[in-house]
Amino acid sequence: MSSEGPRAPYISRQLETYSVLSNEGLELIEHNADTILRETGMEFHGDPEILDIFREAGCDVQDTRVRFERGFCRKTIQATAPSHFMQHARNPANSVKLGGNATVLCPSWGPPFVHDLDRGRRYASHVDFVELVKLHQTIPWLHHSGGVVCEPVDLPANKRHLDMLYAHIRWSDRAFMGAFIGAERAGHAIDMARILFGPDDIAERPVLYCVSNTNAPLVLDANMSGALKTYARAGQPVACTPWVLTGAMSPTTVAGTLAQVLAEATACLALVQLIKPGAPCLMGSFASTMSMQSGAPTFGTPEAGLMVLAAGQLARRLGVPLHTVGTLSASKLPDAQSQQEATWGLMMSLFGGANLINHATGWLEGGLVTSYEKTMLDADLCAKLARFFEGIDLSENAQAMSAIAETGPGQHFLGSTHTRLNFMSALFRPLTPDNNSFEQWQAEGGKDAATRANALWKKQLEHYDDPGLDPAIDEALQEYIAKVKSSMPDVNYF
Repeated sequence: MSSEGPRAPYISRQLETYSVLSNEGLELIEHNADTILRETGMEFHGDPEILDIFREAGCDVQDTRVRFERGFCRKTIQATAPSHFMQHARNPANSVKLGGNATVLCPSWGPPFVHDLDRGRRYASHVDFVELVKLHQTIPWLHHSGGVVCEPVDLPANKRHLDMLYAHIRWSDRAFMGAFIGAERAGHAIDMARILFGPDDIAERPVLYCVSNTNAPLVLDANMSGALKTYARAGQPVACTPWVLTGAMSPTTVAGTLAQVLAEATACLALVQLIKPGAPCLMGSFASTMSMQSGAPTFGTPEAGLMVLAAGQLARRLGVPLHTVGTLSASKLPDAQSQQEATWGLMMSLFGGANLINHATGWLEGGLVTSYEKTMLDADLCAKLARFFEGIDLSENAQAMSAIAETGPGQHFLGSTHTRLNFMSALFRPLTPDNNSFEQWQAEGGKDAATRANALWKKQLEHYDDPGLDPAIDEALQEYIAKVKSSMPDVNYF
């Protein structure tokens, strides 16, 4: 899959963000979030050090419950949190900007299953993980290698993070995410980053990325807080991200959910700044809906769109970048439902001004599956929206006044000089649609979009270009991984 011209390391949005709340509405949500933090508070489980940090900052700490004075979290965040920063890749051309008008697209994260039309739905393996990392590396419209692109369940649960980190480092030269669950695994990621980048480099600039999810409503557990502390102290970015389904993990209403999301996010962002003032961080929002009939998660809904648009406004008022999600779908196959939900989700996140969008490709079945075919369908969607958010070119060439004068009334532009000079780049050309006549489509096998995407991901992998890795670094990484693995028995639970 190629694009015209050099691959962009991230999207530079030229279109305005879309606002769904007035200033009065935003102030109301912020007031309600402060009320939640002051009157209800938030619990931090299994991590006494965090309670001490908040206590020393003057917060009201009772057992594991912390209550915050109005405005404390916002003031703490705005005093030191950066509004933008870079996450550096081992290939400098692939370093990404987080903040401002930049948007970074990442592949799916976390599914224990994978699916393709040839092999069907199956538990993900380490082979699948490596294959997906390579596939993502070939897609110019993805900017980031991501993290757990699938869960390789054939590897011991307590050690597989090492193999996943190594796969990103070895088979991709893009920025990648660290291990999220617990301080120990986060420490392993930082150790490996030091081997890759050098200890001085990682001390001075962000090279990893952490997502710290709350256990909504209003809880942060030790697995998440342990990783948060480890990355913050190392100066590595932390996206503080409430993960909520309305009606189950938050109120069933949009306004109530937004207040809870903002409360949880700002409490965790304040924690990052208390641990290390100036540490890079992002406000995260993974807020979707659920079926009130079945209790199943639902995606691509009007309410989910409103929540991400409002979250973007709240993050901009807070002064930190926004982390959110993209092409989510509850569909079981790469079909019309999957792409309708995917399009809605990704478009709303981009209009919300999201700076990093996780799950931009491949997500099916409410996050249980990474689909090879949907990865390619979503890649086209990513490409279309990247082009769309470039806005309208108003250069002299784009105005085409000479072409109009040359062609004149009643003629066509097919053979004009302007068309010959611009036909390769003027219009976006997606790879998965079929625009031929019915007769030609039928003669070529009558293939639907998923079948065409099946052939495309195979072609992509055939053209995968190994970025290579310094042999000395590769050897040091493998020695480190072997040492860590030998220090503990295999365990098949987290």
